[in-house]
Amino acid sequence: MSLTDKAIVQIRELIRSGALPPGSKLPPEPELAAQLGLSRNLAREAVKALAVARVLEVRRGDGTYVTSLQPSLLLEGLGGAVELLQGDTAALQDLIEVRRLLEPVATALAATRISDGQLAEVEQHLNAMRDAQDDVERLNAHDAAFHRAVISATGNETLLTLLESISGRTLRARIWRGLVDTQASGRTLAEHEAIFRALSVRDASLSQAAALLHVSNTELWLKDHLRSGEALPWGVFTGL
Repeated sequence: MSLTDKAIVQIRELIRSGALPPGSKLPPEPELAAQLGLSRNLAREAVKALAVARVLEVRRGDGTYVTSLQPSLLLEGLGGAVELLQGDTAALQDLIEVRRLLEPVATALAATRISDGQLAEVEQHLNAMRDAQDDVERLNAHDAAFHRAVISATGNETLLTLLESISGRTLRARIWRGLVDTQASGRTLAEHEAIFRALSVRDASLSQAAALLHVSNTELWLKDHLRSGEALPWGVFTGL
C-alpha cells in the first residue's frame, strides 16, 4: 500500500468512525496533516482522491467537506465503469447475468411496496413506449424510466443505483436499436405490459416471473447477436 493509500484509509476511518460525519468540514490542511501524522502533500493527495470518489467535496474558498455519502453519489462512478466494459463481450454477458439475478427480485419487492402514484408513473412510461415503437430514442428513454420507476418503488436507493448502472443508457439504446431492426420490439413491449399488470395487482411472485422472462429474453437475444459475430448497433447513440 502506498503512502497516499494509507492516508486515504486514515481519512476514511475518521469518516467511518463518526469523527467526520456526513456534511462535516475537515480541518484545514496543515491541521489535518498534523492530526494524521502525514506530510501536507500526502494529505492533499488523499483529499483529492476522496473527492474524485465523491466521499469529499472541495469548495474553493470555503474548505473541504464530507459529502452526504448517499449510495447514489458514492456509486455514481459505477455507471462509467459499466460503459467501458461494454466493449468486452464476456464482461457484457456478465453484466446482463447480474441484471437477471437482481432485477426480478427487485421487481417482486416493488410489487409489495408500490403506491398508486408510483404505479401510475410506471403506466405513463409504458403508454409512452407504445406510442414510440418506431422511435428508438424515445423507446430507450421511456424504457429506462419505466424500470427506474419500478425499482424506485422498492425504496432501496442502493438497489436502484446498482441496477441503473448495470443497465447503462448506451447498452439499453443499442439493444433497442437491434430489437427494432429485427422487429422484436413488439414482443419486448408485451413483456413490459406483463410486468405492469403483475405490479398493478401487487402480486410479488407474478411480478418476479414477468421480470425474469423479460430480462432472460433480452439476455438470449444478446447472446444470439454476439454469437453471430455482428457488433451491437450503435445508431444515433454513440457516446451516450
